[in-house]
Amino acid sequence: MSDDAQALIARLIAERWLPRAEPLARRVLVDEDFREDVTRRLAACGLRLLDNPYATHIALGMAHEAEEPVLARNGQWLSNNLALPRDCIALLVVLWALLILPKRERQISRRDNTETQQNDMFGLEKPIPTGNEVEGSLREATLIADFGKQLGGKTRISLNLGLLSRHGFIERYQSVIREGPLLDLALDHGTLAPRILDGALAELLATRAARAE
Repeated sequence: MSDDAQALIARLIAERWLPRAEPLARRVLVDEDFREDVTRRLAACGLRLLDNPYATHIALGMAHEAEEPVLARNGQWLSNNLALPRDCIALLVVLWALLILPKRERQISRRDNTETQQNDMFGLEKPIPTGNEVEGSLREATLIADFGKQLGGKTRISLNLGLLSRHGFIERYQSVIREGPLLDLALDHGTLAPRILDGALAELLATRAARAE
């Protein structure tokens, strides 16, 4: 007898993420009993399922209860468990702001427009648009020109882009950056978006937007 929950968890551990369209991934998102089984097994290992309706993949993350035992070392709190340096974390936040925030605005806008245009009162709600339809891109040269001074210059940014790419946060092709499977999963939109839009990064983003006009 096959154990689908075990198979899904094993694949997520081995492959690190799965597209939402995968049969087991789709099942864990719509089958409440199956999701409860997966959630219970993950919790026993200090893990949790990462998913949101705006992302194209699902993945595993650390359970909140396990963060202190893993990240609290020698009286200090580690910023991450991937050994990413601080300037790489800063770059990750900037990329999230430049790629995910605009994407989320496009997704919400298109979803709202779709719902407004639906006249069939019995029609099913259409899925939130994802993928190339709403995802954006960023040229590395533009990133360096706009944020090079704050993020350590061209050489350091290039090095950190390589780290983020290897960990699945971004994808790079011909000096163009796109979001990777983990960028919209590993960083919590509800927590991070207000801090960016109302914090210090807001000024840098506003300056970049003004240059683009």
